[in-house]
Amino acid sequence: MISIIIPVYNQAKKLSLTLASIARQSLSDWEVIVVNDGSSDNPEAVFADFCAQIKIDNRFIFLSQENQGAAAARNRGYQEARGEYLFFCDADADLQPDALEIMLQALVDNPAASYAYPSFFWGKKLFKVGPFNAARLQAGPYIHTMALIRRSDFPVNGWDESLRKFQDWDLWLTMMEAGKQGVWIDKVLFKITPGGSISSWLPSFAYKLLPFLPAVKKYRRAMAIIKKKHVLA
Repeated sequence: MISIIIPVYNQAKKLSLTLASIARQSLSDWEVIVVNDGSSDNPEAVFADFCAQIKIDNRFIFLSQENQGAAAARNRGYQEARGEYLFFCDADADLQPDALEIMLQALVDNPAASYAYPSFFWGKKLFKVGPFNAARLQAGPYIHTMALIRRSDFPVNGWDESLRKFQDWDLWLTMMEAGKQGVWIDKVLFKITPGGSISSWLPSFAYKLLPFLPAVKKYRRAMAIIKKKHVLA
């Protein structure tokens, strides 16, 4: 079974689209755990309305906690998860109907891989991503949070809750240092709506083109924190 963990913080309007894209998956062996990280826009009502529309599918679970950040919300979901595979999904994502099936098959076909990650759209921009490359991963983030992970290879301590940005980059580096690597799927399997992600994901092209923006300065400071943690040049 795949445990789909969705941290949500003030993204109630987008949540129903994400849930609907999961409900129509070609693969049916999954559970969804939505973790409300102290939202003020009542995502529980959106969740309840959605479940009512699909006749209260018992594969959908809703949890709430005080605001602690994306990493803590993901860890909360992970603690409740029952699946042998983990999929940390953003609350503003729209998955292709065969996304889970394709990612699972990639792991079946590549037993040495610990996770499978696809290409995706961020708004209208296509991210082809590319094959797993250790040097490229050490140089900067290029693999999105939304990858299908073998639970047996997921770090015992989960996500680093001390980090405010680049939690995904930190996770992939931590797994790589433990001898784990991913396999790339050369297909677009989801689309992200910019501006709403709980982890404030920012593509690298943005800071290269717009170095003066406050967000970019924070981006660079956050990169320095990750590089120091993992002893990267």
